[in-house]
Amino acid sequence: MRGGDFEAFVAARGPRLLRTAWLLTGDAHLAEDLLQTALAKVWPKWERIAQDHPEAYIRKVLVTTHTSWWRRHWRGEVPTGELPESAGAADPYADVDLEQSLAAAIRSLPARQRAVIVLRYFEDLSVEETAATLGCAPGTVKSQASKGLRTLRTALPARAEELHD
Repeated sequence: MRGGDFEAFVAARGPRLLRTAWLLTGDAHLAEDLLQTALAKVWPKWERIAQDHPEAYIRKVLVTTHTSWWRRHWRGEVPTGELPESAGAADPYADVDLEQSLAAAIRSLPARQRAVIVLRYFEDLSVEETAATLGCAPGTVKSQASKGLRTLRTALPARAEELHD
């Protein structure tokens, strides 16, 4: 009943994995492609993977696949328009603006820092789990998280208090 187990897993954990893919790529369509590619890589090995921690394994496949895509593709400039002046009233889109600003700031991080920030603070993995997922030492996770958070605090100074460890 391999197919049923895999389908049930994807139905249950797919939205969370898609969110991880979106945070890594910053693009909804690219995130769907990334998740689909990762799931296609995992499917032939599902019987072996399902016994342990399949979500952690798929997360690692997401990160490594995204890294290989990132290394292959050229990252050009992305033009953006200027934001209009605030009218002083409460902005009903402030949460969306914060989310978009944070997503843009995360996308501006180097790939390793971005992966650490996503896994540590959005996926809520421990330092050890993040290190295992990325295949590096816990000290590397700590230093990359520190550098990434410092960059995010600089990029979003008005919201720095929300980005503390």
